[in-house]
Amino acid sequence: MKKIILTGGGTAGHVIPNLALIPDLQKGYKIYYLGEKNSIEENLIKKYKNVTFVPIKSVKFIRSFNLKNFLIPFKMISYIKETKNILQDIKPDIIFSKGGYVSLPVVFAGSKLNIPILAHECDYSMGLANKIILKKCQIMFTSFRETCISNKCIYSGNPIRSEIFKGKKELVKNICNFKKNLPIIMFFGGSLGSKKINNFVFNNIDNLKEFNIIHIVGKNNKNKLKRDNYFQIDFVDNIYDYFDYADIVVCRAGANSIFELLALKKLMILIPLSKKQSRGDQIENAKIFKNNGFAKVIEEENLTLSSLKKEITLCLKTKNLIKEKMNKYNPLNANKIIIDYIIKNS
Repeated sequence: MKKIILTGGGTAGHVIPNLALIPDLQKGYKIYYLGEKNSIEENLIKKYKNVTFVPIKSVKFIRSFNLKNFLIPFKMISYIKETKNILQDIKPDIIFSKGGYVSLPVVFAGSKLNIPILAHECDYSMGLANKIILKKCQIMFTSFRETCISNKCIYSGNPIRSEIFKGKKELVKNICNFKKNLPIIMFFGGSLGSKKINNFVFNNIDNLKEFNIIHIVGKNNKNKLKRDNYFQIDFVDNIYDYFDYADIVVCRAGANSIFELLALKKLMILIPLSKKQSRGDQIENAKIFKNNGFAKVIEEENLTLSSLKKEITLCLKTKNLIKEKMNKYNPLNANKIIIDYIIKNS
């Protein structure tokens, strides 16, 4: 049986597209996942008994000025060497990278060993790690057509997990046990949670009585807030059940989340991460979705009770028009496109 290395991590956004490919890959490959120990990627991979997780070391670039950044080249040389030894032991036929700083030692080591490397970029603009990886890989798949900035790039769309379409709202309905039949608004801030979104909900919950609120706060962010119309949970593995129950999802604009919501034809209000905390990739993602009529957008700096209620009202009033535009969206089968290329190149 052939062997494949999957890599990518730091956030769930660099892991979930890999998870979407596992059901098809397991039919013809022994799968290894290379990521950091005690990380989001290790926690997500644990439930896949047919995937061997192999811990590696990596180092993250700090966007603000920090003396630690000067140590990165020296650490990377050591980590690439360690990862090269791991790859020589595994002897993979191909590497598939989802980007993020975690994938860099794997891609550099794989390149030195002449292992074929395929990669994927979810966001509208390419991240720093993937700009580096682009020089080392044979093919870079993209979720957005406009992201193809090289003859190495192939527009594939975004890989989607099959379980997303199997949501069972009844499971969540029984857990939430809301007392009144009100529109259900679901807030979540990604795998790590969002302090901005969390604090907004905490501070405004008593002014949101006309809605039932589901609030996924992220690990270690749970508090004791309780209301009849409010359900709080820190982290869920079955987010598709919550998507199925919600009328509107209010979230960040990470590519995987918004493409999954689009696939489900789910109403969404996006609050992209500001440039103070990122390179602005979520702002770009949100702008494209807004321009296509798929989502309403509130810039983080403009998030108020008034602005949120305005967009909720617009969503509910124009939901038929929004879903009509979503229905016209004809995505490529990213899972099949990527799997076919993996088979062809390994």
